[in-house]
Amino acid sequence: MGGEEKWCVVTGGRGFAARHLVLMLIKYDMFTVRIADLGPTINLDPDEENGVLGEALKSGRAHYVSADLRDKSQVLKACQGAEVVFHMAAPDSSINNHQLHHSVNVKGTKNIIDACIELKIKRLIYTSSPSVVFDGVHGILNGDESLPYPAKHNDSYSATKAEGEALVIKANGSNGLLTCCIRPSSIFGPGDKLLVPSLVGAARAGKSKFIIGDGNNMYDFTYVENVAHAHICAERALASEGPVAEKASGQAYFITNMEALKFWEFVSIILGGLGYERPKIKIPASVMMPIAHMVELLYKILAPYGMKVPQLTPSRIRLLSRSRTFDCSKANERLGYTPIVPLQEGLRRTIEAYQHLKANVRTKRDGPSKAELLLGSGKVADTLLWRDKKKTLGVVLILAAFYFNFIATGYTVITAVSKLLLLASLLLFIHSKLPQKIFGYKLEKIPQSKFNVSEAASHHVALSVASGWNSTISDLKSLCQGNDSALFLKVVVSLILLSILGAVSLHNAYVVGLSIAFTAFVVYEKKEEEIDNLFLKVVSFGCKVKSDVISKISSSKKHQ
Repeated sequence: MGGEEKWCVVTGGRGFAARHLVLMLIKYDMFTVRIADLGPTINLDPDEENGVLGEALKSGRAHYVSADLRDKSQVLKACQGAEVVFHMAAPDSSINNHQLHHSVNVKGTKNIIDACIELKIKRLIYTSSPSVVFDGVHGILNGDESLPYPAKHNDSYSATKAEGEALVIKANGSNGLLTCCIRPSSIFGPGDKLLVPSLVGAARAGKSKFIIGDGNNMYDFTYVENVAHAHICAERALASEGPVAEKASGQAYFITNMEALKFWEFVSIILGGLGYERPKIKIPASVMMPIAHMVELLYKILAPYGMKVPQLTPSRIRLLSRSRTFDCSKANERLGYTPIVPLQEGLRRTIEAYQHLKANVRTKRDGPSKAELLLGSGKVADTLLWRDKKKTLGVVLILAAFYFNFIATGYTVITAVSKLLLLASLLLFIHSKLPQKIFGYKLEKIPQSKFNVSEAASHHVALSVASGWNSTISDLKSLCQGNDSALFLKVVVSLILLSILGAVSLHNAYVVGLSIAFTAFVVYEKKEEEIDNLFLKVVSFGCKVKSDVISKISSSKKHQ
């Protein structure tokens, strides 16, 4: 690079798309690149250490500066001496935190604009989002830049990005500053820590089989190198001066791969390429929305106790079930943008980059499953785990017959028990009168010993009853003394659960109980690892809540 050294700044330079832009700027040898981000120092990945970025940092063609955009003094320091600023910094869009989004996307952007004007920086390219024109209600098909900002956005991220974009466009021409805004649609590619990892996480949790909506919503995706290329096209257009710069500046531009496809087809290609189940089961968005609102409310309540940001939110449901395609004609005409990596090639590179997240072929389990051990590894286990489908269906038919003859009839408990005993007596009497062999088949008689209870067994039952009684009396004494807060909590929860169960009719208990018995153990056997991990998380969360409640009760007692 001959002549006077030219500098550019990339804010949020350690972000997904920004990393690719930094690499492209270094490779093109256009500027000495100043990478600005929140971290106190730059931590390179192993492939970066020995790659283009590592070499550029060592040679001085790239520098790192720690900067918080919310602090204007830090912004001024980061932008000092730069000719162009690529403003790509933004908080995580999946966190619906208006205060955070506003402080970075609006106040931080204003600090960048002010710094550019004060330092007489020539060009500012702002990374916006297509969501600035999305209201979450109406789909967008081949939308262009004439679309207005909606009265209400889909989430706080989109709303604050729109505010930031408007500030950048308004600043065009201030003290010689030329600006424009890039709206890349659904960025994907190597290095992505949001889209592909989220899809894989859902697949590993068994949720990848579901399609939210009718599955026909069209989407525009943009391979990450095309996003970086669009930023460079924008910078070159603004640097051209004359009519080209005049037409390009003060505008917003949609950027896509120009190859729209169904959203769920894209998901299927990614998941299928990584060896996961492709989505097939369609669930209407109207069914999922109330659940998403409940999950969001639950998060607001439990976030202080460590609950992670949920994937299932109302704004996410709207994004997954609406069409969002955009026209790139304006970017092509005024910036000279065309994609440099086709969609299929981008998908191939993405799948290749995430081989570490590929589905593993599970090895055959050694020994019995936990579900089988819980059921005693005998005939009951074989029946409830559907090992012998004929035997299980036979049991189901017998239980169904019992249901229709004794429970569905609406008998009282005493009448039902009496009829059951009558039937049992009749069957035993007939069984006793039958011959040893019927049509050549040997008939096993039930020995009398089966009905006898041994003295040892009787003694064991009596001891268990006495032990239970004494334990209950001991617990009652502890409650009366008010010394054991944990015990009080257990008793309260147990009684609440008992009152709920007591309200369930015999009819409902029988139907729900058997349905669970014949499905829950099968599901647990197939998804043992996932369910165990979920159970551990719930237990850990429960212990934290319990500890907080007990500490509050104890502290209130001390104050009294």
